[in-house]
Amino acid sequence: MRMYDLIEKKRLGQKLEPEEIDFIVNGFTNGDIPDYQMSAFLMAVCLNGMDKDETVRMTLAMAHSGDMLDLSPIKGVKVDKHSTGGVGDKTTLVIGAMVAALGIPVAKMSGRGLGHTGGTIDKLESIPGFNTQISTEKFFDDVNRIKFAVAGQTANLAPADKKIYALRDVTATVSSFPLISSSIMSKKLASGADVIVLDVKTGSGAFMKTLKDSVALAAAMVEIGNGAGRKTYGVITDMNQPLGRAVGNTLEVIEAINALKGNSPEDLMEDALVLGQYMVYGSGHASSPEEARSMLEKTIVDGSALRKFAEMVEAQGGDPSYIYDTDKFEKAAFIEPALSPCDGFVRSIKTDDVGIASLILGGGRETKDDIIDHAVGLIIEKKIGDPVKKGEPLAYIHANDKAKLEAAKEKLIGAYTIGDMPEKLPMHVYGVVYDQKTVFEDESLVREAFPDGQHNYFGK
Repeated sequence: MRMYDLIEKKRLGQKLEPEEIDFIVNGFTNGDIPDYQMSAFLMAVCLNGMDKDETVRMTLAMAHSGDMLDLSPIKGVKVDKHSTGGVGDKTTLVIGAMVAALGIPVAKMSGRGLGHTGGTIDKLESIPGFNTQISTEKFFDDVNRIKFAVAGQTANLAPADKKIYALRDVTATVSSFPLISSSIMSKKLASGADVIVLDVKTGSGAFMKTLKDSVALAAAMVEIGNGAGRKTYGVITDMNQPLGRAVGNTLEVIEAINALKGNSPEDLMEDALVLGQYMVYGSGHASSPEEARSMLEKTIVDGSALRKFAEMVEAQGGDPSYIYDTDKFEKAAFIEPALSPCDGFVRSIKTDDVGIASLILGGGRETKDDIIDHAVGLIIEKKIGDPVKKGEPLAYIHANDKAKLEAAKEKLIGAYTIGDMPEKLPMHVYGVVYDQKTVFEDESLVREAFPDGQHNYFGK
């Protein structure tokens, strides 16, 4: 078998056999296939696509290129949730506590943030003493005992994906549904959960900007997960504006804690409930998604979700008193408003730029070695559709450096478009993809998701 022949085969649009895909992934991971040949192959995939069978095989080969986490020591059906990334997305903290409070094991492997999107690990490390670098044995024990643990990903989780993504990033081959979906799902399959719920963001702050592309990506990943024997759901959620009000590590943790206390922005709780209900339903603990949602709501009302979060924090070395008294968290030295330059309504928000404003403050990383300032960030006061007067705060900026504060303020104000009312307000949840079908919250969304009338999720 020669890499040259396989590149030519895909260049001609032909289907690769399973052993050929294994040869490519294993050979590149081991260093036997050079970058220039892999780059040519990735471009051929971008141009000609891969079908369902090829994409599933590519994902499995990437997942098996390193450690495959065996969760069999954990009792029961293990559930996991993954977000494609967004601004202000702290749903893992809320969902994990609610689902675990129902006795369902949540074994969460998370990463750190890079760029304008935050990482769950970074948020949790805002809590004094919290340790995500725990042993596999402790991870298993914590999930068995309290049903919830969050650990950092191992260095050898899907190493093929790390190498392939680094090459895609510099060869203009990122935008390919088979390559995107196999990249995400290889890590989720390697993490070992039985049920995978995917939070696929759509809009200005998401990787996929249109509903059409978001549904296609969700469908591709659901097909891969189901094809690999994992019960998988793809929930399409909005990222045309930050989720909730808080952006920044400590601020997001506080907002998540308040949500568990029953004081949550509507969009944050709606996302958490919809994502959580498919985790519960998929685990077999509810007869329908609607029943699962009701069960989750009760964990907020009776306080069991909040107690479960505090229990998880304490088990991983964190100080649980911060969960019950959020005033104890470290605060930024400066808190200043970003003022609206005119009267009107918020028509749109460049969500990426809101994330970059937090990044400027020190709330994120531009390189993997950057040190995060957990206390900085933004509290959003005005969202799409809200009326605003000139000189009224669009948001409050929490900063520890005056120069960074001014730069972030300029970026944040520039992210807002203020004028007449927007044509329509963004939804919180657009739909769910599962069992080879897409169920939309509003039937009018079908034309937006499938403008050509075709439901082909794989391809270019």
